[in-house]
Amino acid sequence: MGLAKDKLFVLIGIMLALFLSALDQTIVATALPQIVEDLHGVNKYAWVATAYLVASTTLVPVYGKMADIYSRKKIEISSVFIFLSGSFLCGMAGEFGNLPILGDGMNQLIVFRAIQGLGSAGLFSMAFVIIADLFPPAERGKYQGFIGAVFGISSILGPWLGGLLTDYGGNIIPGIAGWRWVFYVNVPFGIIALWFLFTKLPLLKPEASTKKINYFSVLLLIVGLAPLVIALQMDKVAYAWTAPITLSLIGISLLSLTAFVLVSLKSKNPVLDFALFKNKIFSTCNLSLFFIGAVFFSIIIFIPLYMINVLGISATKAGISLIPLSLGLVTSSIVSGQLVSRFGHYKRWMLGGVLLLIVGVFLLSSLSLSTTYLQVLVYMTICGLGIGPSMPLYTLAIQNAVDPREIGQATSASQFFRQIGASLGIAILGTVLAYSLTMSFSQHLKHLPSGITLESLGTSTSKILANGGSQIREKLFAEAAKELSSIKMGNTQKAYPLLPKQLSTKLAQGGQSINPAVLEEAIHQNVENVYAKVASDIKVAFNAAISKIYYYSLFIAVLAFLSTLFVPEIPLRKSNEYSTLHVEI
Repeated sequence: MGLAKDKLFVLIGIMLALFLSALDQTIVATALPQIVEDLHGVNKYAWVATAYLVASTTLVPVYGKMADIYSRKKIEISSVFIFLSGSFLCGMAGEFGNLPILGDGMNQLIVFRAIQGLGSAGLFSMAFVIIADLFPPAERGKYQGFIGAVFGISSILGPWLGGLLTDYGGNIIPGIAGWRWVFYVNVPFGIIALWFLFTKLPLLKPEASTKKINYFSVLLLIVGLAPLVIALQMDKVAYAWTAPITLSLIGISLLSLTAFVLVSLKSKNPVLDFALFKNKIFSTCNLSLFFIGAVFFSIIIFIPLYMINVLGISATKAGISLIPLSLGLVTSSIVSGQLVSRFGHYKRWMLGGVLLLIVGVFLLSSLSLSTTYLQVLVYMTICGLGIGPSMPLYTLAIQNAVDPREIGQATSASQFFRQIGASLGIAILGTVLAYSLTMSFSQHLKHLPSGITLESLGTSTSKILANGGSQIREKLFAEAAKELSSIKMGNTQKAYPLLPKQLSTKLAQGGQSINPAVLEEAIHQNVENVYAKVASDIKVAFNAAISKIYYYSLFIAVLAFLSTLFVPEIPLRKSNEYSTLHVEI
């Protein structure tokens, strides 16, 4: 079989494995409520996602360095195997009750998700590295565009497929809960990917394979990044930036990363060669990806809050509003890759993409109470079209500018900075949102009756952030029931905030003869009127806070544009003839 067809099969295998890994970032979200119910682990809810994210983020640079030393084929296959093993174990979590060391089913799931993340880090890193081995830079853009499209497609299918398997997967094999198929579904497709990789992927062994990894610096890197990612992922309402646990985690991270830098500067074979930052293309592209990662995830995380709490649509329709973003991303990722391969220039498409992103985020910053659902879909499409070119082109520019012997760590760095930018951006903007909502509530929540506050109703900004204030109506009716009971007991001289003003005056003047049914109906109607006004206040407050978030995101997008302006453009190499790889088929 010819080499060209072998490359096609390799590309299919890589894309399939990467698709499963990218899918796992979104498919689990819709299954989590059922998972925590079955495994009785609602208090550990967030750790299912955090364990995966910590492992998949912190190990990306390590895989990149390994790719510069060991056979790419062996690393890719090992990554797929680890990921599939983790997937199968996640599906088995809790099936055999409590296990020694691991404990209950929820603890098992968290550990197995970390194993999945360990494999996922390799899949993310190696996809772009292997394509760099198989295709020269002049051709590489169109293939990396397809890899970027994988992320967009997975983000569309993930939530839908997760819900489908959770609801109906139990019919596949009686006795196996539907949510377990969210993990089991990876196995058959992963085996197909393994077959392509085993039979068609060249060995791709670098000449630098005699070098050894500095394991001490690897340890310092992991100890530095893991606490940082955990600190960024923690709920900043429950664990503020100044909370002891947050400061402790950040302190450990800073000490370890400082030690990592010092060790790396003295090492002959560091995990990340800091001399790469002297390369202007490497440094400016990674800075741009850092900013773009923050903007991208701010769009994904905060637009559903606006859709649900301001426009008042269902969670399903809010989820659907992300589809235009993904479709725009997929389209522009593929098209930009094709254009670069055809015309040989990448910077103009990078700048064009970021400009579109700026336009999209500017439109999001103008969201108001009168914005329509269709308008939001248009804005999301523009944002997706702007983000798409960043998926293949920045990595392509970096790969074209570095020594092929360092392409593994250079490529993985681009993935790493995008992920860290996303984590840091969401953590900071999430804090800004919580603070802005508190300020907005104090400014816009004007229709709560005198004497009634959020605190007296047993709610708070964080609870409203979680459920949009739907519990306030219930709390108001509970408060009204207390007032009604007090009135019936003859306490007519007290102030009753939820009693209509006319009846309150009449009652204070000795109107004990008021018909109880009339009284109850009047309080009921007044509570409905009060809640309608309060709900409107909450919408105004949410709109003000989310608009502010997108003003900050707009500023970050402008920074991405400015850093991209400083990316030098050099001709794309038309061959890999300077590569030091031994291609053994």
